[in-house]
Amino acid sequence: MDDLSDLLSPQAVFAGLAVPNKKALFQQLAAIAGKQIGLDAKLVTERLSERERLGSTGFGGGVAIPHGKIEGLEKVVGMFARLAQPIDFNAIDDLPVDLVFLLLSPPDAGVDHLKALARVSRRLRDKAFVAKLRGAGSPDALYALFATGEARDAAA
Repeated sequence: MDDLSDLLSPQAVFAGLAVPNKKALFQQLAAIAGKQIGLDAKLVTERLSERERLGSTGFGGGVAIPHGKIEGLEKVVGMFARLAQPIDFNAIDDLPVDLVFLLLSPPDAGVDHLKALARVSRRLRDKAFVAKLRGAGSPDALYALFATGEARDAAA
């Protein structure tokens, strides 16, 4: 299993995030990133929206990996949200999205950004892993899955 704890902290994992649409999702995640990492929330929202205009980051199976490059970051960082209700994401398979892994990178993190994106994508294409994410009972259990591949609770 691929440990993603270098990208994700326990405080950056959310279960039951309630948002009505993609725009609100980006705004809420950007606000959290602003508080936790000290980033400009409006800038984060703009970067995510700019990237999304190039093509949806919803890659199918109810999963999306929105990402962007943000000035002021020293390394690639991630946030994960399991949504309370799936939202339309214009995903490649037209299915609504309920699992979102946000990646933010420094502007000059070319190779590191691509490697992180590939690692997250590989993990979120694993149907058994995605099923565990959907069944995990708490943010701690979700984080444990990303950090070790094992759930801390048996709420599956």
